[in-house]
Amino acid sequence: MNKQRKNVNNLLPFIPDGEFYFTKGVEAFQKQKFELSLRWLKKAIESDPKNPLYNCQLSIVYTEIGKYHAANQLLNNVLQTDDYNDCYYLLANNYAHLGLLNDSLKYAELYLDKEPDGDFSEEAYMLLEMVSFEMEEDDEDDWLFEEEDDLLKYQETLFYLIENEEWEKAMPLIEEMLVLFPDHLLVKHDYAQALFYTGNKQKAIALEQKTLEETDQTLHSTINLALFYFEMDEHEACQAKINELLNVYPLHTDQQIRLAVLFAKTGNYQAAYQRFRRINRSMARGHLSYFKWFSISAYKLEKIELAKNTWEEGCMKHRALNNHSAPWQES
Repeated sequence: MNKQRKNVNNLLPFIPDGEFYFTKGVEAFQKQKFELSLRWLKKAIESDPKNPLYNCQLSIVYTEIGKYHAANQLLNNVLQTDDYNDCYYLLANNYAHLGLLNDSLKYAELYLDKEPDGDFSEEAYMLLEMVSFEMEEDDEDDWLFEEEDDLLKYQETLFYLIENEEWEKAMPLIEEMLVLFPDHLLVKHDYAQALFYTGNKQKAIALEQKTLEETDQTLHSTINLALFYFEMDEHEACQAKINELLNVYPLHTDQQIRLAVLFAKTGNYQAAYQRFRRINRSMARGHLSYFKWFSISAYKLEKIELAKNTWEEGCMKHRALNNHSAPWQES
């Protein structure tokens, strides 16, 4: 007994460190268990916040699940304190996915300049060739590329803020976009939403009514007005707009999601459910609102298993959804 007790006392406790968590995160990533990989890698970063390798690997997971904004934010944070060259290739790759060709080209060239024989050099050369080929066809319109790239950068950040309903943060960004891109109509619709949800309800309604009178592109104005009227308990006005939209079937995924979410928010769960079922889920994975309101619509129609599976998938792809109440948790 004394000998056994002595052996037990000689055991050293296992205390996991950042390297342990990082290895687990990479293993999970290789098995395509992305949510598990995110958890392990975040633990690694908690253990060693300034380790550039840990942050870069976490950015790769974000890229894989389509969260390019989060991935780029991590990479830029690394570059603020550490000239870690892999970041340049990873940024180039993300910008290519976002269609920001000028930025993709710039960062791919920067990576190859710093690491001509680096771990990502082959991929960077291929990316450079692909991006250059796409840009060659429009060399005469370089100014247009720059304007579109700037717009897409703003839209990426704005989309993230709107999806997370951070209207106070979104407002100054939208106001800047209105100055820089005065002819971009979608920004005006986002401005109307921001006005409404920051307390300027009548101004928001007036803006959309004016837009509705001045343009043939009525979908976003009609959606916004239906939602505004619903929020203000103007049910007849809301229903009139809903009736206008029941036979509208947009082609673009973003518009399909906006319309389905509107139906769900206004209690038209059957219409919402039918619309959500038509949307290509792979195209909607970047939209937190898709998973939230699809789950709610399914739950309201007593499709409980689908509702829970959709909510779970949404939480895996959008960490912020964990802060929302699932429909079966509401009193």
